Amino acid sequence: MKIIVTSIFVEDQDKALEFYSDTLGFVKKHDVPTGEYRWITLVSSEDQKGTELLLEPNNHPAAKEYQEKLFAEGIPVTMFGVADIQAEYKRLVEKGVKFTMEPTKMGEMTIAVFDDTCGNLIQIIQQ
Repeated sequence: MKIIVTSIFVEDQDKALEFYSDTLGFVKKHDVPTGEYRWITLVSSEDQKGTELLLEPNNHPAAKEYQEKLFAEGIPVTMFGVADIQAEYKRLVEKGVKFTMEPTKMGEMTIAVFDDTCGNLIQIIQQ
């Protein structure tokens, strides 16, 4: 068994697609109409056959509440690995990304947290 798709709730699928592809550098894999919304997945440019990230609409009240409460408590919804967190931090700051936590060493790893502009906090980690 392996993880093939993981999802995050987003407030606006178009805005999320732009942020996750143009700003973060993920590659769109699927963009399929499903009624009012779309099945939009992205993959890492470094592993285009790897796990897909689904940009799922937060239109259900439970999803919206879950997303809002995590954000309010400063809890990231997911974590992305990076090879050089200082370089990635600098690249993202130059693209206007707002960090709630700058790169911080925690034992064997360094983490940072940013706002994805779509209702979520995302953590990056260098192990």
